[in-house]
Amino acid sequence: MSAPVQPEGPSLPGAVGRTSDPGPADGTGGPGPTDWSTREDRELLAAHVAGEPGAFGELFGRHRDRLWAVALRTTGNPEDAADGLQDAMVSAYRRAGSFRGDSAVTTWLHRVVVNACLDRLRAAKVRRTHPLPDDVDDHAVAGRAPGQLPEQPDVASVRAEERRAVLAALAALPAEQRAAVVLVDMEGYPVAEAARILDCPVGTVKSRCSRARARLAVVLAPLLLDAEPGEVDHPATGNPVAGPHVGPTDARAPPVP
Repeated sequence: MSAPVQPEGPSLPGAVGRTSDPGPADGTGGPGPTDWSTREDRELLAAHVAGEPGAFGELFGRHRDRLWAVALRTTGNPEDAADGLQDAMVSAYRRAGSFRGDSAVTTWLHRVVVNACLDRLRAAKVRRTHPLPDDVDDHAVAGRAPGQLPEQPDVASVRAEERRAVLAALAALPAEQRAAVVLVDMEGYPVAEAARILDCPVGTVKSRCSRARARLAVVLAPLLLDAEPGEVDHPATGNPVAGPHVGPTDARAPPVP
């Protein structure tokens, strides 16, 4: 990008929430503020294409956390994830008129994010060892239900090590396999939906997931042998329920409109 992402996250065009129309200069009144929070995704995108300020900011803010999780797990580190997500949202902002309406708006947004992240990985010819990404699930603690007790330190430590091992194995996968297994096995998308996001045949997604799972199984075999059933946070072979609410993970958090 032309400018580095600041610690608080880059600003994207369009404000989240309400957009006020100041009305006539004489103060006699006029249209009130627009409450974008009541609009459907397609309505927000259409309003943005029509030139209404605030619509795109609301759309991005609504899906920001999950888009960030996909970007982080696809790229393997917070810096590339933040840059990739910013690239994607700028592209989506500018090319919103190209949305054909043959899929959900969220599918289109995820496709733009994954493509932007993969483009960054390919352009950099990433073959180096990535710093381990912050585990987005670690930050679900901020949304713990009232009265829910925190994990014991020893249990939390073991779980953290298990997650770090899984994330390290995930980062070692080829980019296309990583993107497929992140969408299907970590974000819980059906294979057909993941295929639409990745813009490839269903069979290709199945093949990439199968190869990724085989590689992960080899790398994680010692961990799986030492653990009791259900103790390891490893990618499943089916479509799990989508992960918890995902918040910013560090100073290079997802862009904040």
